[in-house]
Amino acid sequence: MADKIKLYLAVIIVIVSLAAFYTYSEYSVLYRTIGLLVMCGIAVFIASKTEVGSGAISFLRLSVVEMKKVVWPNKKETTQTTLTVGVMVVIIGLLLWFFDQFIGWGVRILTGQG
Repeated sequence: MADKIKLYLAVIIVIVSLAAFYTYSEYSVLYRTIGLLVMCGIAVFIASKTEVGSGAISFLRLSVVEMKKVVWPNKKETTQTTLTVGVMVVIIGLLLWFFDQFIGWGVRILTGQG
């Protein structure tokens, strides 16, 4: 029950801060944006103290760990892959154009327009 209250409180804080952002338009956008970010930070902090929030934070931490394990391609591999994909797109495009022309030719003959 306490988790639900915390989550509702976090949602209410976000809604009130958004309403305040648009209500107080006479103040600078910079100040309103800083206030909005601070209030959203407080809402995230409150939500992180729930079971759902701690699970989400754990998931994000594990995602970062997994991203660090990824072996990213170097510039040469990226260039080669991009060129290969580009060539294949052109080849498939030409094949589809050829088949479209062939089918169009067949339809024109069948309908007596060719």
